[in-house]
Amino acid sequence: MKQVTQNIKTGEVKVVDAPPPNVFSNAILVKNYYSVISAGTEKTSIDMGKMSMLQKAKSRPDDVKKVLKEVKQLGIWAAYKKVMNKLETPKSLGYSTSGIVLAVDDNVEGFKPGDRVACAGAGYAIHADIVAVPKNLCAKIPDGVDFEEAAYSTVGAIAIQGIRQTNPTLGEKIVVIGLGLLGQLTVQMLKANGCFVIGIDLDDKSIENAVKISNADISLSRTKQDVKNIVKELTDGYGADAVVITAATSSSDPVELAGELAREKGRVILVGAVGMTFPRGPYYMKELEFKLSRSYGPGRYDYKYEEQGNDYPLSYVRWTENRNMDSFLQLIKEKKVDVKSITTHTFSIDDADKAYSLISGEKKEYYVGILLKYAEVDEAGKESYFKKINVNPPKDKKGILNVGFIGVGNHAQSNLLPHVAADPGNCMIGVCDSQGTIAKHLAGKYQFEFCTSDVDDIFNNEKIDTVLVSTRHNSHAEYVIKAIENGKNIFVEKPLCLQYEELENIVKVYNEKTKSGKEPVLLAGFNRRFAPLMKKTKEFFRDVNDPVVVNFRVNAGFIPKSHWVQDPVEGGGRIMGEVCHFVDIVQFITGSDPVSVYAQSISSRNSLVTEYDNINITIKMKNGSLGIITYLANGDKGVGKERMEVTGGNLYAILDNFEKLHLYKNEKMTELKNKGMDKGWKTEMIEFLQGSKSGKSPISFESIRLTTLTTLKILESLKTNEVITVE
Repeated sequence: MKQVTQNIKTGEVKVVDAPPPNVFSNAILVKNYYSVISAGTEKTSIDMGKMSMLQKAKSRPDDVKKVLKEVKQLGIWAAYKKVMNKLETPKSLGYSTSGIVLAVDDNVEGFKPGDRVACAGAGYAIHADIVAVPKNLCAKIPDGVDFEEAAYSTVGAIAIQGIRQTNPTLGEKIVVIGLGLLGQLTVQMLKANGCFVIGIDLDDKSIENAVKISNADISLSRTKQDVKNIVKELTDGYGADAVVITAATSSSDPVELAGELAREKGRVILVGAVGMTFPRGPYYMKELEFKLSRSYGPGRYDYKYEEQGNDYPLSYVRWTENRNMDSFLQLIKEKKVDVKSITTHTFSIDDADKAYSLISGEKKEYYVGILLKYAEVDEAGKESYFKKINVNPPKDKKGILNVGFIGVGNHAQSNLLPHVAADPGNCMIGVCDSQGTIAKHLAGKYQFEFCTSDVDDIFNNEKIDTVLVSTRHNSHAEYVIKAIENGKNIFVEKPLCLQYEELENIVKVYNEKTKSGKEPVLLAGFNRRFAPLMKKTKEFFRDVNDPVVVNFRVNAGFIPKSHWVQDPVEGGGRIMGEVCHFVDIVQFITGSDPVSVYAQSISSRNSLVTEYDNINITIKMKNGSLGIITYLANGDKGVGKERMEVTGGNLYAILDNFEKLHLYKNEKMTELKNKGMDKGWKTEMIEFLQGSKSGKSPISFESIRLTTLTTLKILESLKTNEVITVE
C-alpha cells in the first residue's frame, strides 16, 4: 500500500510502499478514500524536521535533558546511536480520514465490512491506503454525506470540543482568532448555534472567506484594522462574551489580544497551538475564565477508551470524542456546516509532495482544506493488501543463521537489532512490525530480504531458522509456541508469558519437541545477567559455599495507569514486565532455584499510584540463600535506577547502576568501572546467536521457567498476603 511518511531528521516527506496493518484488538481495518492534511499540526512537524540539529535542540529543551542523561548513563556513542535511530525512523502523518471497512476484530460490534466510516487518531487514521483504527475512533458516515466531507470529521470534532468548552448561548457575541481550517469550521458552527461571530486573522483571503463562506458577521485584519476598538463598538462597549483561539503560532499575541477583547468575567478558550505568556492585567482585572480545549473531546489520551474500546456512559459523559465526530457528521448532513466550500485543493496520494509544498511555503498559494485522495476498493488492486513486500534480492547462500525479526520498536532498534545484524554469519531474511513503514525502513537499513506486517510470513518461512521477538507482552506466549512448533530458535523479550496457563502450554510444547530429539533453543530477554559487571560479581562469589544475600533496590520511576504496560491483559503490569529481571538475577548470583516467595506492597489513597509498583519481595532459595527485591516507583529520578548488594562468605559487592562495581575482600576494596552503563544487551545477543548455532541456550529452559513461575507467584503472594511455595 501507499503511505505518506516524514523523515524526522531532514523533514523530507515522501510516499512509500509499505505493508498494510493488521486488525488488532478492538479495531477495524479501513480502506481510505480521503484524508485531510492538518496544515497547522503537520506544518509544525515539517518545519521541525528542516531545522538543524542545534535548532532542534533549542526548540526541545526537555528532549535535550533526556539525551544528556542518557549520555551520562550510556556514554556518548551509545546515546548518539539511540538518538539517530529515532531521527531516522520514518514518522506517519495525518489523523483524519474516511473510507470503507474491510475487516472487523471479533471484539467489535456495530461495524461490518462495507460500512462507510470516518476515522480519527494520530498513528491510526494516517495518510495511507489502509489503516487500522480503534472502534471508539471510528464513526459511521450518515447517508447524504460523502467521503470528501466525512474526511474532515476529526478536525470538526476538535472545533466542536472547543465550542463545547466555550459553552455559547443564543445571541452571544464571540470572537474567533485564527481563520484557518479549524477557525473556519468554528465560525460556521458558532453561527449554527445562533451566535454573533467576529473573525480575526492576518491573511486577507482567510478574512474574506470567513464572511463569504463561513458566514461570520464580520471579519477583521489583525494588522490593518483597529481590532480592539471595532470589537468594542460591535459589543456596545462591553467586549466579547467569549474569545476562541484557533490560531497556530509560537507567538503569545493571540492570548494577549483575547484578554483585551473579552468582556469582564468573559471566557477565553484555547483550541490552537500558540504561545501562552499571559498578561496579568486584563485577565486579572476582568476576572476572565481561561480554558484549554483538549483535542477531540473526552476519551482523548485515555488508553482504556481509545485502545481498549471502553466507552463512557452517555448519561454521565454526553460528548466523547466519538460522539463529537458523530455530531459533526450530522451537522454536515443537515447542511449547517459546509466543508466543500473550504476545500481548496485535492491531490492524489501519488502527488502528496505537491500538497506538502503548499503548507511548507515552497509553493506560494492560498489554501485552507487540503485533501488526499486514494484509489477506491475496486480500483486498488489486490497488491494493495499484500502484507509482504520484497525489499532486497534473496541471498545466494544461506547464512549460518537465517534471521526473522518481529517487533522493531525503540528498544529493538537500539539494543537488539544492530547486534544481530553485525554478525556476518547471519542472513537477514524478514522483518515484521505492525507499523509497515518502520519494517520497510529497517529492511532497507539492515538488508532484510523482505518486510511484512503479518507474523505468519516469518513463522511459516522455511528459510528462517532463528526468530527474535520484541512485541507487547500479551503476544509473547503465542509467538514462542509458534516458533517452537515450527522448529525455530527463538529469542523473546521478557516476560516469557503473562499467565500460568500460558506457561503450562509453553512447557508442554517445549517438552514435546525435546522428546522428539529436537530441543529448541529458547532465550527470554533477561539481559542483566549478561552485563560485564554482573558477570564479575558472579565470579567474585564463585568459591563461596555459604548462602548469600542478594539485595536489589530498583528506583524504577513512575508510569501512569493509562500506559499499556500497566494493563493486566496487554502488559501484565510492571511485576511481570520488569521484576522478572531481578528474579532471574537472584537465581544467577545464588546459583540456586527459588523455593518460596513473600511480597508486600504499599497501601496508598493516591489515585495516581499503582500500589504493585512499590513492593518488597523476599525469595528463599533452595541452597538457603535469600533474594530481596525492593521495587519502587515513588522515588526521585536523581537517584540511580538500580543498585545491587551481595553479601556472603565474608565478601561484599555493590553494583551501582551497571556503571561501577565495588568489591570488598579482606577489608580492601577494588573498584571496577564501565565507560558507560552496560546492561548486557550486546553480550546477550552474541551469546544467543552462538547458542543458536551450537544448539544450546545460554540460559537453561528450567531457569527461564522458574523465573516466570516465581514472578507469577509474587503476584499471588501480593493478593493473598501469604508465603507462596514455588513448585
